[in-house]
Amino acid sequence: MKKSNVYTKTGDKGTTALVGGTRVPKSHPRLEAYGTIDELNSFIGFLACEIKEEADLKILSFIQNKLFTVGSYLATETEAIPPKAASIIKDSDIQLIESQMDEIDSQLPAIREFILPGGSEAASRSHICRSVCRRAERCIYRVKAEYPVDENIMIFVNRLSDYFFLLARKVSNRMGKEIFWNQD
Repeated sequence: MKKSNVYTKTGDKGTTALVGGTRVPKSHPRLEAYGTIDELNSFIGFLACEIKEEADLKILSFIQNKLFTVGSYLATETEAIPPKAASIIKDSDIQLIESQMDEIDSQLPAIREFILPGGSEAASRSHICRSVCRRAERCIYRVKAEYPVDENIMIFVNRLSDYFFLLARKVSNRMGKEIFWNQD
């Protein structure tokens, strides 16, 4: 069996193919959106290197796999062809994230001030994931302005940014180093 090349040379002129075959410029909003999802996934891998709790690592792995689902969906010409089953975010995926958020939030003190990113390596990485996730969401909304985007994709990505905020708080509170905005 011949090994495939990593390089195809098909993008050398500034275009790439969507799932469906249409070639679009690399500045296309779909590429920006799924590229930002890929960036988020990379940062989640970076975050996972600092997470010690097995349950948290398990949910991070789930999220990383589902982000491939989101990326696949965003790379599909949904206006021309239906997405494959592997490109669908289900209600149960959203419910799993929400249940994790509820569990974490139930263990945290109420927020009375704005929280600054930081406090520990893991909390800082989680805040990076949160902010990249928010950017990904904005990119997906730009796609949605021109093309169909399934509502569950929007909800899932929105929940993820909140999940990363709560995970950062959880890690910070375990270390007693949550940092609040000094308004002076």
